[in-house]
Amino acid sequence: MAETDSPLKWLRVDQIGSLVNPPELLEAFRGFEAGSVTDADLTAVQDHAITSALRMQESLGFPVLSDGEMRRRNFQDSFANSVSGFEVPVAPSYEELLSHITKKPLARAEQDFSASGPAIVTRRSASRRIALKANVPLDEYRFAAAISSKPLKVTLLSADRIVQRFAYESSRDAYPGGREEFLADVVAVSRKMVEDVIAAGCRYIQIDAPGYTAYVDDVSLTRMRERGEDPQQNLAMSMAADNAIIEGFRGVTFGIHLCRGNARTRDPVTGQLAAQYHREGAYDLVAEQLFGTLKHDRWLLEYDSERAGGFEPLRFISKDRLAVLGLVTTKSSELETSDMIRRRLDEAARFISMDRLAISPQCGFGGFGHPTMTQDEQWRKLERLLEVAGAVWRDNVN
Repeated sequence: MAETDSPLKWLRVDQIGSLVNPPELLEAFRGFEAGSVTDADLTAVQDHAITSALRMQESLGFPVLSDGEMRRRNFQDSFANSVSGFEVPVAPSYEELLSHITKKPLARAEQDFSASGPAIVTRRSASRRIALKANVPLDEYRFAAAISSKPLKVTLLSADRIVQRFAYESSRDAYPGGREEFLADVVAVSRKMVEDVIAAGCRYIQIDAPGYTAYVDDVSLTRMRERGEDPQQNLAMSMAADNAIIEGFRGVTFGIHLCRGNARTRDPVTGQLAAQYHREGAYDLVAEQLFGTLKHDRWLLEYDSERAGGFEPLRFISKDRLAVLGLVTTKSSELETSDMIRRRLDEAARFISMDRLAISPQCGFGGFGHPTMTQDEQWRKLERLLEVAGAVWRDNVN
């Protein structure tokens, strides 16, 4: 381990971010949206749900904890609710926004990104330059850290996802320089958010970057080109911005999470939780460029379906970084077997050494507006990850 490395860099088991919201929290969110639940009442329910989730993670022996993103309606709120400047019309509820998406299992699930809705969740313009108004991840961290006995991670949004959801063509008054000028502000705001979270004591920051799978997905690439964009130029611009956000913070572990969407539905025949997806395409097409350019310590990668492709691209991850394989799905209640996880690890170890591997779910367990498994099913999956990590890496789980 390098002198500047945080011990958290080498964790063998990880949790991506969101956890299943208990029924009372879901009800409080809906009541708040309808105007029947006050802000103070919602906060009290969130406090209780987060405290319970932290205690359960501690009892399981998880090495790093998450507040489950239980103060957010959507994981992208970490940036959207932290800044001013986006033009946000009166928006429908999340259920209304997502109601038109296909409910067909194993199908591509896409919303209308031009529809009225929150910034980043939908593609919004800027009415003025963005500015930090409230550091959402900092507030989340402070509450959880005050009641936790173990290290905590926080999740922030990547510059790539933010710029992909920026309607630059209708934002010329605020950003006459277009996306490049906007990205400079995104970097400045994001670095301030990171700096404040680190100053509060956090030593593990996860950057959620689902946008990077757009560069291997034909539908997403077509949309970029239809807007007159060069996907390769977009990719290079985004990687430079995401590197700039984390540059120079020594002794802090940065993970970056890539996935193809976490949409879920119910099988109309069985009623069981069933997977959907948002993007297709294996990592192969961008692996050498992406893994060789971004400077994050931990690569948290989706590997729970055939859409991810094989493990060959892992050979491009440099020797001082880890690949965290998302082998446990959040899109099915069925519990993965230890043998399956270990077999998949052995397959990956053909291309990257076992001492540079770790395991996790493929994405978060939560998600407002999509069905989820039960909390008990979620905890069993996390227990299974701990069980396998303990067997594979012995005493080096945390």
